[in-house]
Amino acid sequence: MQRNEVGRSAATAIHVRLRLLGGGLLVAHLLLVGWLTLRPLDVPWTAAANLTPLEGIRADLSYGPLEAARRIGEGLALLAPLGVLLPLVNGSLAPSPLAAWSSLARTTAAGVLVSLSIEMLQSAVPGQVVDVDSVLLNSLGVVLAHVAVVPALRARLRRSRRSPQGSTPRIPRVGLGPWTEVLSVVPREY
Repeated sequence: MQRNEVGRSAATAIHVRLRLLGGGLLVAHLLLVGWLTLRPLDVPWTAAANLTPLEGIRADLSYGPLEAARRIGEGLALLAPLGVLLPLVNGSLAPSPLAAWSSLARTTAAGVLVSLSIEMLQSAVPGQVVDVDSVLLNSLGVVLAHVAVVPALRARLRRSRRSPQGSTPRIPRVGLGPWTEVLSVVPREY
């Protein structure tokens, strides 16, 4: 019983360390995103705000496949780490499918809110333009990162929590019992 408590405390300590690491990475990522998206740009002119969904993506596709892939990839990758870092900071391992879907919904909602906040703040920054397609691409990037990484990460963390001290020792096969030979010699009276 005491060994199990030691194993649980070790697993909890690892779990706390992962949450702290995730929190530090989350703060660093949000600072980087803020610097990339909210710094004023010195440009001679800016395009009009795009408030029509998918119009900016269609315009990106008209630049050719490589330029379109670069522009769309930037939109997908900007907030994609949130899809992994938010569940890591939350610390839930989602043992049931319902909890996994709930985690995906919460992470997606948080990604949409962060992207909307960035777009609203960009409206006050010189040289930055509001684009509704950025919200769509950023949100899709969060969902794709969550679906691609988090289930495997959770499965690995659950496996490590089950066996904190390594594999279970094997006991070699033994006979029926220590008293079997003694009892077989004793005559039975029926």
